[in-house]
Amino acid sequence: MKINTPMDVLVLGSGPGALAIASALGQENLNVSVLSKNDPNEPWPYTYGIWGEEVDELGLSNLLKYRWSKTVSFLGEGSTKDSSTKNKATPHNRDYGLFDKEKLQSYWLDLCQQSSVKWNKGEATALEISKSNSIVTTSNGEKHIAKLIIDATGYKSVFLERPNHGEIAVQTCYGIVGEFSEAPLEKDQFILMDYRSNHLTAKEKEEPPTFLYAMDFGDGKFFLEETSLGLSPPVELSTLKSRLITRLKHRNIQIKKVDHEELGVFLPMNIPIPNLNQSILGFGGSAGMVHPASGYLVGGLLRRAPHLAKELAIALRNKSNTPSDIAKIGWETLWPKNLRRKQALYHFGLEKLMRFEEIQLRDFFTCFFSLPNKQWYGFLTNTLTVNELINAMWSMFKKAPLNVKWGLLEMKGREIRLLWRFVKPGI
Repeated sequence: MKINTPMDVLVLGSGPGALAIASALGQENLNVSVLSKNDPNEPWPYTYGIWGEEVDELGLSNLLKYRWSKTVSFLGEGSTKDSSTKNKATPHNRDYGLFDKEKLQSYWLDLCQQSSVKWNKGEATALEISKSNSIVTTSNGEKHIAKLIIDATGYKSVFLERPNHGEIAVQTCYGIVGEFSEAPLEKDQFILMDYRSNHLTAKEKEEPPTFLYAMDFGDGKFFLEETSLGLSPPVELSTLKSRLITRLKHRNIQIKKVDHEELGVFLPMNIPIPNLNQSILGFGGSAGMVHPASGYLVGGLLRRAPHLAKELAIALRNKSNTPSDIAKIGWETLWPKNLRRKQALYHFGLEKLMRFEEIQLRDFFTCFFSLPNKQWYGFLTNTLTVNELINAMWSMFKKAPLNVKWGLLEMKGREIRLLWRFVKPGI
Protein backbone atom coordinates (compact mmCIF):
# COMPACT_ATOMS: atom_id res chain seq x y z
CA MET A 1 0.00 0.00 0.00
CA LYS A 2 1.42 3.37 -1.05
CA ILE A 3 0.99 6.31 1.37
CA ASN A 4 1.72 9.69 -0.20
CA THR A 5 3.42 12.63 1.53
CA PRO A 6 0.94 14.59 3.70
CA MET A 7 -0.22 17.84 2.07
CA ASP A 8 -2.07 20.97 3.14
CA VAL A 9 -4.84 20.45 0.57
CA LEU A 10 -5.91 17.62 -1.70
CA VAL A 11 -8.14 18.67 -4.60
CA LEU A 12 -10.26 16.02 -6.30
CA GLY A 13 -10.94 16.53 -10.01
CA SER A 14 -9.27 17.97 -13.11
CA GLY A 15 -11.89 20.21 -14.69
CA PRO A 16 -12.19 24.01 -14.54
CA GLY A 17 -13.29 24.07 -10.90
CA ALA A 18 -10.44 21.82 -9.75
CA LEU A 19 -7.76 23.71 -11.67
CA ALA A 20 -9.11 27.11 -10.57
CA ILE A 21 -8.94 26.35 -6.86
CA ALA A 22 -5.74 24.26 -7.02
CA SER A 23 -3.89 27.06 -8.81
CA ALA A 24 -5.22 29.71 -6.40
CA LEU A 25 -4.16 27.64 -3.37
CA GLY A 26 -0.75 27.07 -4.91
CA GLN A 27 -0.32 30.81 -5.30
CA GLU A 28 -0.80 31.07 -1.51
CA ASN A 29 2.35 28.94 -1.05
CA LEU A 30 0.42 25.97 0.27
CA ASN A 31 1.38 22.35 -0.38
CA VAL A 32 -1.31 21.23 -2.82
CA SER A 33 -1.89 18.00 -4.69
CA VAL A 34 -4.59 17.06 -7.17
CA LEU A 35 -6.10 13.60 -7.52
CA SER A 36 -8.10 12.69 -10.62
CA LYS A 37 -8.80 9.66 -12.76
CA ASN A 38 -8.29 11.94 -15.79
CA ASP A 39 -5.09 13.63 -16.92
CA PRO A 40 -5.24 17.39 -16.14
CA ASN A 41 -4.02 18.05 -19.72
CA GLU A 42 -6.94 16.14 -21.23
CA PRO A 43 -8.92 18.51 -23.50
CA TRP A 44 -12.22 19.79 -22.15
CA PRO A 45 -15.22 18.89 -24.33
CA TYR A 46 -17.42 21.95 -23.85
CA THR A 47 -17.32 25.65 -24.74
CA TYR A 48 -17.32 28.37 -22.08
CA GLY A 49 -18.73 31.85 -22.66
CA ILE A 50 -18.37 35.04 -20.65
CA TRP A 51 -19.41 38.68 -20.96
CA GLY A 52 -16.64 40.99 -22.13
CA GLU A 53 -16.77 43.26 -19.09
CA GLU A 54 -16.35 40.29 -16.75
CA VAL A 55 -13.16 39.09 -18.37
CA ASP A 56 -11.82 42.65 -18.77
CA GLU A 57 -12.22 43.33 -15.05
CA LEU A 58 -10.24 40.16 -14.34
CA GLY A 59 -7.49 41.27 -16.73
CA LEU A 60 -7.84 38.01 -18.68
CA SER A 61 -9.28 39.09 -22.03
CA ASN A 62 -6.23 37.47 -23.66
CA LEU A 63 -7.81 34.08 -22.83
CA LEU A 64 -10.67 34.69 -25.26
CA LYS A 65 -10.68 33.03 -28.65
CA TYR A 66 -13.59 35.08 -29.99
CA ARG A 67 -15.21 38.34 -28.97
CA TRP A 68 -18.33 39.98 -30.37
CA SER A 69 -19.69 43.49 -30.03
CA LYS A 70 -22.76 42.83 -32.20
CA THR A 71 -24.69 40.92 -29.51
CA VAL A 72 -28.46 40.42 -29.88
CA SER A 73 -31.43 38.21 -29.08
CA PHE A 74 -34.51 37.44 -31.15
CA LEU A 75 -37.54 37.02 -28.93
CA GLY A 76 -40.22 36.94 -31.62
CA GLU A 77 -43.78 38.05 -31.14
CA GLY A 78 -45.25 37.62 -27.68
CA SER A 79 -48.75 37.95 -26.30
CA THR A 80 -49.24 41.27 -28.12
CA LYS A 81 -49.16 39.42 -31.46
CA ASP A 82 -47.30 42.38 -32.88
CA SER A 83 -45.94 40.96 -36.14
CA SER A 84 -43.47 43.83 -36.43
CA THR A 85 -41.47 42.33 -33.55
CA LYS A 86 -41.25 38.84 -35.09
CA ASN A 87 -37.84 39.27 -36.70
CA LYS A 88 -36.66 42.33 -34.78
CA ALA A 89 -33.41 41.94 -32.91
CA THR A 90 -33.10 43.02 -29.28
CA PRO A 91 -29.62 44.57 -29.00
CA HIS A 92 -27.64 43.92 -25.82
CA ASN A 93 -24.98 46.60 -26.28
CA ARG A 94 -22.40 44.50 -24.44
CA ASP A 95 -19.45 42.47 -25.66
CA TYR A 96 -19.58 38.70 -25.33
CA GLY A 97 -16.64 36.33 -25.55
CA LEU A 98 -15.84 32.67 -25.92
CA PHE A 99 -12.84 31.29 -24.08
CA ASP A 100 -10.03 29.59 -25.90
CA LYS A 101 -10.35 26.36 -23.91
CA GLU A 102 -6.70 25.41 -24.36
CA LYS A 103 -5.51 28.84 -23.21
CA LEU A 104 -7.82 28.81 -20.19
CA GLN A 105 -6.67 25.34 -19.20
CA SER A 106 -3.01 26.28 -19.74
CA TYR A 107 -3.46 29.46 -17.70
CA TRP A 108 -4.47 27.45 -14.64
CA LEU A 109 -1.97 24.66 -15.29
CA ASP A 110 0.88 27.17 -15.59
CA LEU A 111 -0.08 28.72 -12.24
CA CYS A 112 -0.10 25.22 -10.75
CA GLN A 113 3.34 24.50 -12.17
CA GLN A 114 4.73 27.78 -10.80
CA SER A 115 3.69 26.76 -7.29
CA SER A 116 4.69 23.07 -7.60
CA VAL A 117 1.18 21.61 -7.35
CA LYS A 118 1.55 17.82 -7.47
CA TRP A 119 -0.53 15.59 -9.76
CA ASN A 120 -1.78 12.11 -8.91
CA LYS A 121 -3.81 9.80 -11.10
CA GLY A 122 -6.41 7.65 -9.43
CA GLU A 123 -10.06 7.28 -8.50
CA ALA A 124 -11.06 8.34 -4.99
CA THR A 125 -13.25 5.71 -3.34
CA ALA A 126 -13.05 6.19 0.44
CA LEU A 127 -12.66 9.06 2.89
CA GLU A 128 -11.59 9.14 6.55
CA ILE A 129 -11.45 12.33 8.62
CA SER A 130 -9.89 12.70 12.06
CA LYS A 131 -9.04 15.69 14.24
CA SER A 132 -5.60 15.97 12.67
CA ASN A 133 -6.01 15.12 8.98
CA SER A 134 -8.09 13.62 6.17
CA ILE A 135 -7.26 10.47 4.22
CA VAL A 136 -8.55 9.62 0.75
CA THR A 137 -8.06 6.06 -0.48
CA THR A 138 -8.09 5.28 -4.21
CA SER A 139 -9.45 2.24 -6.01
CA ASN A 140 -5.93 0.75 -6.19
CA GLY A 141 -5.31 1.21 -2.45
CA GLU A 142 -3.15 4.37 -2.50
CA LYS A 143 -3.66 6.73 0.42
CA HIS A 144 -3.52 10.52 0.12
CA ILE A 145 -3.25 12.52 3.34
CA ALA A 146 -4.13 16.22 3.63
CA LYS A 147 -5.41 18.68 6.18
CA LEU A 148 -8.28 19.66 3.88
CA ILE A 149 -10.05 17.82 1.04
CA ILE A 150 -11.74 19.86 -1.71
CA ASP A 151 -14.15 17.89 -3.87
CA ALA A 152 -14.24 19.56 -7.30
CA THR A 153 -15.37 16.51 -9.25
CA GLY A 154 -18.47 18.14 -10.73
CA TYR A 155 -22.19 17.69 -10.33
CA LYS A 156 -21.95 14.01 -9.41
CA SER A 157 -19.40 14.71 -6.72
CA VAL A 158 -17.56 11.84 -5.05
CA PHE A 159 -17.91 12.65 -1.36
CA LEU A 160 -20.01 15.80 -0.92
CA GLU A 161 -23.41 15.51 0.73
CA ARG A 162 -26.26 17.78 -0.30
CA PRO A 163 -29.92 18.07 0.68
CA ASN A 164 -32.66 16.70 -1.53
CA HIS A 165 -34.90 19.56 -2.61
CA GLY A 166 -36.75 17.59 -5.27
CA GLU A 167 -36.43 17.57 -9.04
CA ILE A 168 -33.34 19.11 -10.63
CA ALA A 169 -33.80 21.40 -13.63
CA VAL A 170 -31.36 20.39 -16.36
CA GLN A 171 -30.19 22.56 -19.25
CA THR A 172 -29.54 20.50 -22.37
CA CYS A 173 -27.91 21.62 -25.60
CA TYR A 174 -27.03 20.19 -28.99
CA GLY A 175 -24.54 22.18 -31.02
CA ILE A 176 -22.43 22.05 -34.17
CA VAL A 177 -19.50 24.03 -35.50
CA GLY A 178 -19.40 23.96 -39.25
CA GLU A 179 -20.03 25.44 -42.67
CA PHE A 180 -23.43 26.11 -44.20
CA SER A 181 -24.90 26.76 -47.64
CA GLU A 182 -25.40 30.36 -46.53
CA ALA A 183 -24.65 32.37 -43.40
CA PRO A 184 -27.16 31.45 -40.64
CA LEU A 185 -26.51 34.79 -38.89
CA GLU A 186 -25.01 38.15 -39.74
CA LYS A 187 -21.29 38.73 -40.05
CA ASP A 188 -19.58 39.22 -36.64
CA GLN A 189 -22.86 38.59 -34.83
CA PHE A 190 -23.51 36.75 -31.57
CA ILE A 191 -27.05 35.61 -30.73
CA LEU A 192 -27.66 34.95 -27.05
CA MET A 193 -31.22 33.71 -27.56
CA ASP A 194 -33.30 33.17 -30.67
CA TYR A 195 -36.76 32.14 -29.50
CA ARG A 196 -38.44 32.51 -32.90
CA SER A 197 -40.47 29.39 -33.56
CA ASN A 198 -42.17 29.89 -36.92
CA HIS A 199 -40.37 26.75 -38.11
CA LEU A 200 -42.36 24.56 -35.69
CA THR A 201 -45.79 23.01 -36.11
CA ALA A 202 -48.65 24.04 -33.83
CA LYS A 203 -48.23 20.77 -31.91
CA GLU A 204 -44.48 21.30 -31.50
CA LYS A 205 -45.13 24.79 -30.15
CA GLU A 206 -47.05 23.20 -27.29
CA GLU A 207 -43.94 21.25 -26.29
CA PRO A 208 -41.25 22.76 -24.03
CA PRO A 209 -39.70 25.74 -25.85
CA THR A 210 -36.07 25.80 -26.99
CA PHE A 211 -33.90 28.58 -28.36
CA LEU A 212 -30.89 29.00 -30.64
CA TYR A 213 -27.55 30.17 -29.21
CA ALA A 214 -25.31 31.10 -32.14
CA MET A 215 -22.11 32.90 -33.14
CA ASP A 216 -20.07 33.77 -36.20
CA PHE A 217 -16.54 32.36 -35.94
CA GLY A 218 -15.42 34.04 -39.14
CA ASP A 219 -13.97 32.46 -42.31
CA GLY A 220 -17.32 30.86 -43.07
CA LYS A 221 -17.48 28.96 -39.74
CA PHE A 222 -20.44 29.22 -37.37
CA PHE A 223 -21.42 27.69 -34.04
CA LEU A 224 -25.12 26.90 -33.66
CA GLU A 225 -26.58 25.35 -30.53
CA GLU A 226 -30.22 24.47 -29.86
CA THR A 227 -30.79 24.90 -26.14
CA SER A 228 -33.39 24.14 -23.49
CA LEU A 229 -33.23 26.69 -20.69
CA GLY A 230 -33.77 24.20 -17.87
CA LEU A 231 -36.41 21.52 -17.36
CA SER A 232 -37.17 18.39 -15.40
CA PRO A 233 -37.23 15.98 -17.10
CA PRO A 234 -34.79 17.53 -19.59
CA VAL A 235 -35.45 17.94 -23.30
CA GLU A 236 -33.92 15.00 -25.17
CA LEU A 237 -30.87 15.55 -27.37
CA SER A 238 -32.64 13.95 -30.31
CA THR A 239 -35.37 16.61 -30.02
CA LEU A 240 -32.81 19.41 -29.87
CA LYS A 241 -30.95 18.07 -32.91
CA SER A 242 -34.19 17.71 -34.86
CA ARG A 243 -35.25 21.25 -33.96
CA LEU A 244 -31.92 22.71 -35.05
CA ILE A 245 -32.13 20.97 -38.41
CA THR A 246 -35.77 22.03 -38.83
CA ARG A 247 -34.85 25.62 -37.95
CA LEU A 248 -32.21 25.64 -40.69
CA LYS A 249 -34.43 23.91 -43.28
CA HIS A 250 -37.14 26.51 -42.71
CA ARG A 251 -34.61 29.12 -43.87
CA ASN A 252 -33.43 26.90 -46.77
CA ILE A 253 -30.01 26.52 -45.17
CA GLN A 254 -28.12 23.24 -45.53
CA ILE A 255 -25.26 21.95 -43.41
CA LYS A 256 -22.25 21.57 -45.71
CA LYS A 257 -19.63 20.45 -43.19
CA VAL A 258 -19.56 19.60 -39.48
CA ASP A 259 -16.20 20.30 -37.82
CA HIS A 260 -17.36 19.61 -34.27
CA GLU A 261 -20.50 18.27 -32.65
CA GLU A 262 -21.25 19.30 -29.07
CA LEU A 263 -23.22 16.36 -27.78
CA GLY A 264 -25.28 16.68 -24.70
CA VAL A 265 -24.44 19.35 -22.21
CA PHE A 266 -26.48 18.11 -19.26
CA LEU A 267 -26.11 21.07 -16.90
CA PRO A 268 -27.95 20.92 -13.55
CA MET A 269 -29.22 24.47 -13.03
CA ASN A 270 -30.73 24.36 -9.54
CA ILE A 271 -28.54 21.81 -7.81
CA PRO A 272 -28.78 22.50 -4.05
CA ILE A 273 -25.91 24.08 -2.16
CA PRO A 274 -24.14 21.20 -0.31
CA ASN A 275 -24.54 20.73 3.41
CA LEU A 276 -22.34 23.42 4.93
CA ASN A 277 -21.49 21.54 8.13
CA GLN A 278 -19.47 18.74 6.50
CA SER A 279 -15.74 18.31 7.04
CA ILE A 280 -14.70 18.56 3.41
CA LEU A 281 -15.14 21.50 1.05
CA GLY A 282 -16.50 21.73 -2.49
CA PHE A 283 -15.72 24.04 -5.38
CA GLY A 284 -17.19 24.56 -8.84
CA GLY A 285 -20.19 22.60 -10.04
CA SER A 286 -19.96 20.22 -7.08
CA ALA A 287 -20.42 23.19 -4.71
CA GLY A 288 -23.54 24.44 -6.52
CA MET A 289 -21.69 27.38 -8.10
CA VAL A 290 -23.43 27.18 -11.50
CA HIS A 291 -25.60 30.26 -11.99
CA PRO A 292 -29.20 28.97 -11.81
CA ALA A 293 -30.50 31.60 -14.23
CA SER A 294 -27.82 31.51 -16.91
CA GLY A 295 -25.75 28.35 -16.49
CA TYR A 296 -22.53 30.41 -16.31
CA LEU A 297 -19.71 29.08 -14.15
CA VAL A 298 -16.22 30.12 -15.28
CA GLY A 299 -16.55 33.82 -14.40
CA GLY A 300 -17.50 32.83 -10.85
CA LEU A 301 -14.56 30.43 -10.62
CA LEU A 302 -12.10 33.11 -11.68
CA ARG A 303 -13.53 35.71 -9.29
CA ARG A 304 -14.05 33.54 -6.23
CA ALA A 305 -11.09 31.11 -6.19
CA PRO A 306 -8.41 33.65 -5.11
CA HIS A 307 -10.49 34.99 -2.19
CA LEU A 308 -11.37 31.49 -0.98
CA ALA A 309 -7.72 30.42 -1.25
CA LYS A 310 -6.57 33.37 0.88
CA GLU A 311 -9.04 32.55 3.65
CA LEU A 312 -8.12 28.86 3.56
CA ALA A 313 -4.42 29.70 3.73
CA ILE A 314 -5.00 31.69 6.93
CA ALA A 315 -7.03 28.84 8.43
CA LEU A 316 -4.47 26.19 7.46
CA ARG A 317 -1.61 28.11 9.05
CA ASN A 318 -3.42 28.02 12.37
CA LYS A 319 -2.16 24.65 13.60
CA SER A 320 -4.97 24.35 16.16
CA ASN A 321 -7.61 24.13 13.41
CA THR A 322 -8.97 20.66 12.65
CA PRO A 323 -10.07 19.61 9.13
CA SER A 324 -13.65 20.34 10.20
CA ASP A 325 -12.69 23.84 11.40
CA ILE A 326 -10.96 24.62 8.11
CA ALA A 327 -13.84 23.27 6.02
CA LYS A 328 -16.28 25.37 8.04
CA ILE A 329 -14.27 28.51 7.31
CA GLY A 330 -14.19 27.52 3.65
CA TRP A 331 -17.96 27.02 3.45
CA GLU A 332 -18.60 30.33 5.24
CA THR A 333 -16.34 32.06 2.71
CA LEU A 334 -17.81 30.30 -0.32
CA TRP A 335 -21.46 30.55 0.71
CA PRO A 336 -22.00 33.48 3.11
CA LYS A 337 -25.60 34.26 4.01
CA ASN A 338 -26.03 36.96 1.34
CA LEU A 339 -25.01 34.57 -1.45
CA ARG A 340 -27.28 31.83 -0.11
CA ARG A 341 -30.18 34.29 -0.10
CA LYS A 342 -29.45 35.29 -3.69
CA GLN A 343 -29.24 31.64 -4.71
CA ALA A 344 -32.71 31.04 -3.25
CA LEU A 345 -34.09 33.92 -5.35
CA TYR A 346 -32.45 32.57 -8.49
CA HIS A 347 -33.89 29.12 -7.80
CA PHE A 348 -37.31 30.70 -7.29
CA GLY A 349 -37.03 32.43 -10.68
CA LEU A 350 -35.95 29.25 -12.45
CA GLU A 351 -38.83 27.35 -10.86
CA LYS A 352 -41.20 29.85 -12.50
CA LEU A 353 -39.53 29.77 -15.93
CA MET A 354 -39.65 25.97 -16.00
CA ARG A 355 -43.45 26.20 -16.12
CA PHE A 356 -43.80 29.12 -18.54
CA GLU A 357 -45.38 28.52 -21.90
CA GLU A 358 -43.62 29.77 -25.01
CA ILE A 359 -45.45 33.12 -25.17
CA GLN A 360 -44.84 33.76 -21.48
CA LEU A 361 -41.12 33.13 -21.96
CA ARG A 362 -40.98 35.53 -24.90
CA ASP A 363 -42.75 38.22 -22.91
CA PHE A 364 -40.59 37.57 -19.87
CA PHE A 365 -37.30 37.97 -21.74
CA THR A 366 -38.58 40.97 -23.65
CA CYS A 367 -39.20 42.68 -20.29
CA PHE A 368 -35.98 41.35 -18.80
CA PHE A 369 -33.78 42.83 -21.50
CA SER A 370 -35.64 46.13 -21.29
CA LEU A 371 -34.29 46.57 -17.75
CA PRO A 372 -31.35 48.97 -17.38
CA ASN A 373 -28.28 47.36 -18.89
CA LYS A 374 -26.46 47.11 -15.54
CA GLN A 375 -29.43 45.37 -13.92
CA TRP A 376 -29.85 42.50 -16.40
CA TYR A 377 -26.08 42.13 -16.74
CA GLY A 378 -25.64 42.00 -12.96
CA PHE A 379 -28.48 39.48 -12.72
CA LEU A 380 -26.86 37.14 -15.29
CA THR A 381 -23.38 37.43 -13.80
CA ASN A 382 -24.46 37.21 -10.14
CA THR A 383 -22.68 40.47 -9.34
CA LEU A 384 -25.64 42.38 -7.83
CA THR A 385 -26.04 42.78 -4.09
CA VAL A 386 -29.09 41.19 -2.46
CA ASN A 387 -30.91 44.54 -2.42
CA GLU A 388 -29.95 45.27 -6.04
CA LEU A 389 -31.21 41.84 -7.06
CA ILE A 390 -34.54 42.41 -5.29
CA ASN A 391 -34.87 45.82 -6.98
CA ALA A 392 -34.16 44.28 -10.38
CA MET A 393 -36.78 41.57 -9.85
CA TRP A 394 -39.34 44.12 -8.63
CA SER A 395 -38.66 46.35 -11.64
CA MET A 396 -39.10 43.32 -13.89
CA PHE A 397 -42.42 42.44 -12.25
CA LYS A 398 -43.77 46.00 -12.63
CA LYS A 399 -42.91 46.08 -16.35
CA ALA A 400 -44.25 42.61 -17.11
CA PRO A 401 -47.55 42.01 -18.95
CA LEU A 402 -50.40 40.30 -17.11
CA ASN A 403 -49.62 36.79 -18.36
CA VAL A 404 -46.09 37.00 -16.92
CA LYS A 405 -47.29 38.64 -13.69
CA TRP A 406 -49.75 35.83 -13.18
CA GLY A 407 -47.10 33.21 -13.91
CA LEU A 408 -44.80 34.79 -11.33
CA LEU A 409 -47.52 35.02 -8.69
CA GLU A 410 -49.07 31.58 -9.20
CA MET A 411 -47.66 29.07 -6.70
CA LYS A 412 -47.70 25.54 -8.10
CA GLY A 413 -44.87 23.74 -6.34
CA ARG A 414 -41.69 24.59 -4.44
CA GLU A 415 -41.95 28.38 -4.60
CA ILE A 416 -42.99 28.89 -0.97
CA ARG A 417 -40.11 26.74 0.28
CA LEU A 418 -37.66 28.61 -1.96
CA LEU A 419 -38.85 31.96 -0.68
CA TRP A 420 -38.56 30.67 2.88
CA ARG A 421 -34.92 29.74 2.17
CA PHE A 422 -34.44 33.35 1.11
CA VAL A 423 -35.84 34.55 4.44
CA LYS A 424 -33.96 31.92 6.48
CA PRO A 425 -31.03 30.60 4.43
CA GLY A 426 -29.95 28.20 7.17
CA ILE A 427 -26.42 26.87 7.52
